Formats: sequence, C-alpha cells, structure tokens
Amino acid sequence: MLLDEIARCAAALRDIVAPDKLNIAALGNVVAQLHVHVIARRHGDAAWPRPVWGAGTREGYARAVREDLIARLRAALSLPATA
Repeated sequence: MLLDEIARCAAALRDIVAPDKLNIAALGNVVAQLHVHVIARRHGDAAWPRPVWGAGTREGYARAVREDLIARLRAALSLPATA
C-alpha cells in the first residue's frame, strides 16, 4: 500500500509540476517514525544539486498559487477538496 501511495504521489507531481528530477527517500534522522519524502526538483533550484534541507532561504507560494497546486494535487490523487 505504501509503495502504491508513493507511486501515485510521484505520478501526480510529474504530471502537475513537470520536475527535472523526482527524489523519493525514506528518512528517519530526526523523528523515529517512518516517513517518505517525494520531492520535485528543478535544475537551478536554491539547493541544486545538493539536498533540499538547510539550503537557501525558504520562499512560500503566493496564496492563489498554493491553493491551485493543492487543488490540482488533491484532484490527481482523488482526495476530497478539503481535509
């Protein structure tokens, strides 16, 4: 089930944001529970080609852009419009 969910998230990100690279990793350095990161990367992002953690200054999305991205991801993953 976890691998299916990872594959669905990866496919949704590929379709919606068309990244140059997609990183998928299961890490547990800071917290004990298993969690998986599915990260869409672009050449020229603040950390490229290094890991995204601790690089550059975090820049948030404009509200409308963020809400559109969330709506598109929810639709691609067949999730309800609000959680």
